[in-house]
Amino acid sequence: MDIILDIKKKKRKKPSVFSKMKKDTLIPYLFIMPWILGFLFFTLGPLLFSLVISFFDWPIIGNPTFVGLANYKEMFFEDPQFWKSLGITAKFAGIFVPLNISVALILALLLNNNVKGAGIFKTLFYMPSVISGVALAMIWGWVYSDEYGILNYFLSTIGIQGPNWLGDPNWATFAMVFASVWGQGTMMLIFLAGLKNIPKELYEAADIDGANVFYKFMYITLPMLSPTILFNVITSIIGAFQQLSLALLLTGGGPVGSTYFYAMYVYDNAFKYFKMGYSAANAWFMFLIILSLTLLVFKSSSMWVFYESEATIKKKKG
Repeated sequence: MDIILDIKKKKRKKPSVFSKMKKDTLIPYLFIMPWILGFLFFTLGPLLFSLVISFFDWPIIGNPTFVGLANYKEMFFEDPQFWKSLGITAKFAGIFVPLNISVALILALLLNNNVKGAGIFKTLFYMPSVISGVALAMIWGWVYSDEYGILNYFLSTIGIQGPNWLGDPNWATFAMVFASVWGQGTMMLIFLAGLKNIPKELYEAADIDGANVFYKFMYITLPMLSPTILFNVITSIIGAFQQLSLALLLTGGGPVGSTYFYAMYVYDNAFKYFKMGYSAANAWFMFLIILSLTLLVFKSSSMWVFYESEATIKKKKG
């Protein structure tokens, strides 16, 4: 009996190194499989499908018809609302992006000082970022109201007659910009993390040389923070061109179409006029605009973005 057991033990093969390596390689993919499936079915799949239907006349009810580039031709040459909404969005982005970056950077600089209660202010400044778009629109609707709005009330206390923020075409865009900037808490924290990573030795050396606050900000803080600025500029551009919820809920694109952003134009074509193929073509053109602007920013970054590692390599070569 013992001899039989010994023979069976000898016949058992030990797992090969190859099978063990294969198992170790496969297990990590099993853990990330839910994300992979979600990306394929809910991101990449719909993205490719939208590209396909952009070449069709695809109504909600009825049979789709292949039209080739007709949707793009109509968009560029036959639809004046396309260019109008694009111009309104470009105006909004031109005001929103620099203002959003500036406000977030100023708040981060203030919070970077080790003062008592800084944690409370971090929480307060970040809280608007977690508020839903609907709640945010309701809050700003109350703030901007020309009848009972708190903003016009405060202006009246100093003798200023506040405008009809959401009803005047001259002020509606600026009202949308201010409401959008209010939720920049995430960008502020990114700037704050970048400021924390700047070596203190640089500021100490500048103090020894007698540099003032302005020179330290211009020649230490901004250069060292430039990669973070690059990231925030790109995310701000993307956010500006995708602005929809505030305009949809606050003004509905008015007054007189002054806040009819490109994202609302895409939304209306899809869910108001049920032109899914045409809306998909609009969306893909917006993707190309954002991609082009992102590449342009990246291309120009070599002139104003400073990387400490690159400076170290150049110093060693020199």
